[in-house]
Amino acid sequence: MKKWYGGLLIMTLVMMLVFLYGFKGFQPRKQSAKQSAYNFFHNQQLVDDYVNGGSSAPPPVNSSKLEQKRVPPVPREKPHLIHVEGLDDLYVLKNLTKEEMDAVIVWSYLRPLLSRSDSLPETAQGVKEASVTWKKLLSMVEEDRVARINNTDSPENRNCPFSVTSFGKKISGSGITLKLPCGLVEDSSITIIGIPNGNSSFQIELIGQELEEKPNPPIILYYNVRVPQENMTEEPYIVQNTWTSDFGWGKEERCPSRGSANQKVDGFAVCNVQVGSNNEANVNVGQPTSDITSNASSESAHRTGNFPFAEGNPFTATLWAGSEGFHMTINGRHETSFAYREKLEPWLVNNVKVAGSLNLLSVLAKGLPVTEDNDIVDVDKLKAPPITRKKLVLLIGVFSTGNNFERRMALRRSWMQYEAVRSGEVAVRFFIGLHKNNRVNFELWSEAQAYGDVQLMPFVDYYSLITLKTITICIMGVSRANN
Repeated sequence: MKKWYGGLLIMTLVMMLVFLYGFKGFQPRKQSAKQSAYNFFHNQQLVDDYVNGGSSAPPPVNSSKLEQKRVPPVPREKPHLIHVEGLDDLYVLKNLTKEEMDAVIVWSYLRPLLSRSDSLPETAQGVKEASVTWKKLLSMVEEDRVARINNTDSPENRNCPFSVTSFGKKISGSGITLKLPCGLVEDSSITIIGIPNGNSSFQIELIGQELEEKPNPPIILYYNVRVPQENMTEEPYIVQNTWTSDFGWGKEERCPSRGSANQKVDGFAVCNVQVGSNNEANVNVGQPTSDITSNASSESAHRTGNFPFAEGNPFTATLWAGSEGFHMTINGRHETSFAYREKLEPWLVNNVKVAGSLNLLSVLAKGLPVTEDNDIVDVDKLKAPPITRKKLVLLIGVFSTGNNFERRMALRRSWMQYEAVRSGEVAVRFFIGLHKNNRVNFELWSEAQAYGDVQLMPFVDYYSLITLKTITICIMGVSRANN
C-alpha cells in the first residue's frame, strides 16, 4: 500500500508541474521597451566580452543611465580650401570660343575639389605642372590662329611621326640624344645597334620632359651595362633604376640577381635566368677547398659566357614598352624587365640618350604615337553628336592618355559607330589629363576640337590621380542630365 500511495503522489506532482508551466506559457508576454541603436550595440559589446572568456555575466543594461552617460561625438574637422600653386593659372580661359570651351566644361566643378585640404596627395604637383603646360598650350593655340590667317605653318604644329632614327654617330663625352617628339606608348620600341669598345660600361637613358621650374628632367629608365673584363676581377652586370630631382635615385635593380627569380613584369622575368644562372646550391659543403674554388671559377666563366654583351661583339638591343613595364631583348633573347614606377610612365619619355664606351651604329624608335590630319579624315562621320538632355540615356567615360591617338581613333571607327552612339542616346567621352609635352598637348587640343569627344583634365595625367577622372565622369553625368 505504501508503494502504491507513493507512486500516486509522484504522478500527481508531475501533472501539477506540467499544468502550471503550460498555463504560464499561454500568458501574453509583456512587450519590452524599444531599444535604441546606441543601447543595442553597447550591450552587444558586453555580451561578446562575456562569450569570449569574461569572468562574469554581463550586467543588466539601464537604458536611462546609458542615455545620461552618453558622450557626445567628437566633431570631425571639415576639409578647407587651400592655396594650390598654379591653380589660378589653369582657370585663365580668355580668348577661347564657345566650341573650344566644350573641352573644359567640367573645370568649374573641379576647382573646389582640387583646392581641398584632403585631396589626393599628388594633386598639388599635378596641378602645378599642368599650369605650366596650359599656359604654353594657350600660346600655341593663339600662334596657330595667326598662322592660319596668314596661311603659314608653325614648325611646332607638325604631326607626331611614327618613327625617328639616327645613324653612325660617334658618342661624345655627353652622349648622343635622340628626341621623341610625342613620347612613347604601349608597344613602342627603341632598337640600338652598337659594339662595346672598351673594358668599361655604357648607358641607355629614357629621359622625361624638361620643365621651366625643374631644369633637370627625370630619368624614367636608367639602363647601365658593365661589360665583362678580361682579368675577370669583376663580374658583368646590368643595372636598372630611375632618378628624379625630388627624390634622387630609386631602388636599384641588378641583373644577375638571386632575388628576382619570382618577380614578373607582363609575364616576363625581371632577369633572364641564363644571365643569372647560379650553381651555388649544388656545391657540396664537404668538398675540398680546391674543388670549391674550381666551381666558383667555372660559375664565373659560365655567367660571363651567357652575358649578352662583350667587348668587340656587335649587338642589337630592343627596348620596348609593355603594359606593366619596359622590356629589353638582346640579339633576339629577352634579358631584363623593369616595372614602371609611379609618375614615371612611358608616355612621359621625351629623349633617348646613349652614352659610354660604345660604337653606336644606329638608333631607331618606332611604333610612336601618331596623329591624323584632321583636314583629310572624314570628321563629320566620326565627330561626336552633342549631348542633349532629352536623348541622353547613358554616359560612357573612357580613360585615356594624351598621346594614345591611335587607340582613340580605333574606338571612333568601331563601336562608337553604333546607332545608339550616333543618335546621341549614348554619349562617349575621353577623359584625359594634360601632358608635359607641348606638342602632345597641341595635338590633343586639335583632336578635341575636331571630334568633340575629348574632356581635358586640369592636372597632369598621373596614374595616381585617376580617381579624379572617375569623379569627373559622375559630375559630368549629373550636370548634363540636369541642364
